[in-house]
Amino acid sequence: MRIALFITCLADTLAPATGRAVVRLLERLGCEVEFPQSQTCCGQMHFNTGYRRECVPLVRRFADAFTGYDAVVTPSGSCAAMVREYHGQVAGTAGDARLSAAVSAAPPVYELSEFLVRVLQVTDVGAYFPHRVTYHPTCHSLRVLGVGDAPAALLRAVRGIDLVELPAADQCCGFGGTFALKNADTSVAMCADKVRHVTGTGAEVLCAGDNSCLTHIGGMLSRLRAGVRTMHLAEILASTEAYDVPSTHDGAERVKSP
Repeated sequence: MRIALFITCLADTLAPATGRAVVRLLERLGCEVEFPQSQTCCGQMHFNTGYRRECVPLVRRFADAFTGYDAVVTPSGSCAAMVREYHGQVAGTAGDARLSAAVSAAPPVYELSEFLVRVLQVTDVGAYFPHRVTYHPTCHSLRVLGVGDAPAALLRAVRGIDLVELPAADQCCGFGGTFALKNADTSVAMCADKVRHVTGTGAEVLCAGDNSCLTHIGGMLSRLRAGVRTMHLAEILASTEAYDVPSTHDGAERVKSP
């Protein structure tokens, strides 16, 4: 199976360690992963803000970049949802039959946890992470992709982990892309609720499958000096006894294995 990594522009810019963790994890499971150099943004930011025609070149580039692969894996539920659910709409808006055909023929795009559990059919990925962790299910993964229990199943199989349930886990963190900019007061209030629930768990680490949410929540945790680090699911799953994984969203020190 030829697997391509779609890193997403946010992870590439702000959290490149996530992409490295995805590759390390998949290769440990016997997969060969390629990184198409021509990939750029999936167009989600433009689409969500109403600039659908401006998405057309990005959708075309995505289809071109990932043609020929058997599967595309991404560490982002929101970007996976954009490609799977809305690239077809963008192609329809453009009225370009060739683009519509290219989108239809594109390889399936999977969020990381669903690829591991549903395609590779594995939950124990050989990870070791002896820390107290709570998991935030991001909106797109929960409501659009329907990944369900896949992330939790993967985390429960991690050796040494103390996984604690996050109260009101299904509530949005308030990021929502440009929503956080256009509705800052509401966004901050929603994030404050999320942070209150996170700190109430006593967790050392907040985990999620989208760096966008982790950046938003991690920023408030850092400003409050809450002592909770944020880490992408891929980084925890890629962690072993021999490898210390850094937190990537709040400037905190490395999470050390004993």
